[in-house]
Amino acid sequence: MTDSLLETTGHALVDEIAGKIRERIMNGDIPIGAQLRQAELASDFGVSRTPIREALRQLQTGGLIEVVPNRGAVVRVPAPWEVREAYEVRAELEALAAVRAVSRISRQDLARLRTANQQMYDRSQGSDESQERALASRKENDVFHTTIAEIAANARLARMIEEINETFPRNVSAQLLVGDERHREENYQEHLRIIEAIENGDVEAARAETRAHVVSAGEQLARWYEQRSSTVFTG
Repeated sequence: MTDSLLETTGHALVDEIAGKIRERIMNGDIPIGAQLRQAELASDFGVSRTPIREALRQLQTGGLIEVVPNRGAVVRVPAPWEVREAYEVRAELEALAAVRAVSRISRQDLARLRTANQQMYDRSQGSDESQERALASRKENDVFHTTIAEIAANARLARMIEEINETFPRNVSAQLLVGDERHREENYQEHLRIIEAIENGDVEAARAETRAHVVSAGEQLARWYEQRSSTVFTG
């Protein structure tokens, strides 16, 4: 095997491992603040520590983890102001997607949005705050938003939205839907207003409703971090 092929294979392995670790963090299998031990991860993935170390460095560069003195690599706790800034940008991007969807949406697309919204609502209800319900409701919430992005038919726009979505662990927003009845109801109703605006061909309403919905979701998430984090945030 040539040196260039070895290098390419090594990069691919690091990317694969980084992706799997990212998925575990996003799903909440590795919670925020948790320590990422190289030896344990190497054992889990059946590799040496070298690709693990490089994968963690990649995730650190992306802002998902940080290196803390005397603890090593840990899943980074986002600052509330970071969440608000990110969701401000996401709100404008998704508002644009909704505007583009107005002239492109089909009856089948509308039905898909309604089904995803209803299933998100139904699956988030219950007497317990189980991870299974949270993941199920999050999946349907993702279907709702990604469907609009797909209908918008702008690949760069969709990638930019997805990039912001992958900035913060997704299980937290899912737990908010499961654990807060008022937030769950508001989220459901906001989705309905977005669907109605797009179906009616009302560009300005689609833009405004989507922007308000995403900003509200960001505020809920930022408050969660404010209430539960012992970190002193600055910036």
